[in-house]
Amino acid sequence: MDIANVNSALSAVRTADPSSMSSAVSLKMLDKTLDMNESMSAGLAKMMEMSVNPHIGGNIDLSV
Repeated sequence: MDIANVNSALSAVRTADPSSMSSAVSLKMLDKTLDMNESMSAGLAKMMEMSVNPHIGGNIDLSV
């Protein structure tokens, strides 16, 4: 771990404009939320595809 990089990052956080930091955090949270929603909707679509059985009920077996 490079101490100089950590020190420069820490000083950048300390001197950053609070509103820009807040908007950066908000954008990152929005990005994570969109990614999570995309994966959840893909999972939901896959579950719906698996639940459909088009061949069930198409044939009737009769015995007399």
